[in-house]
Amino acid sequence: MAKKKKPLPSLDYLLPRCRVSRLVALIGYAGLLLSILGYNLLFADLHGANPVIVIGVQLLPLLIFLPGVITAHVRTHAWLAFAINLYFIQGVLICFQPGRLEYGLVMSGFSVLYFVAALYFIRWSFQAQRVARGET
Repeated sequence: MAKKKKPLPSLDYLLPRCRVSRLVALIGYAGLLLSILGYNLLFADLHGANPVIVIGVQLLPLLIFLPGVITAHVRTHAWLAFAINLYFIQGVLICFQPGRLEYGLVMSGFSVLYFVAALYFIRWSFQAQRVARGET
């Protein structure tokens, strides 16, 4: 017995949710960028390493996705949702280092915030595109 196809929600339902979820995803993305930048500039003990190199290595993977995030490209958000998991793992590992619990929690928190919001944005955006094409 085949499953019945669920009807797609209307655009009136989907578009506000797309906007809110994208805004929350942007907050998570910007928060992660700023927390990495701020911590490495203000608090990190780099043991004589060049801070520009350290910050560049940590931020480059996130900055690769910046043009697509700014233009709300849905597939960019999908790929960044995969990449942001590395920052979540790094945040969890940082939590176990003495004196760095707060930074690890902030990093993990912004990663989870982006990930969840991006998943909703991706889902609702693709549904909105299908509704706009005339699917029911």
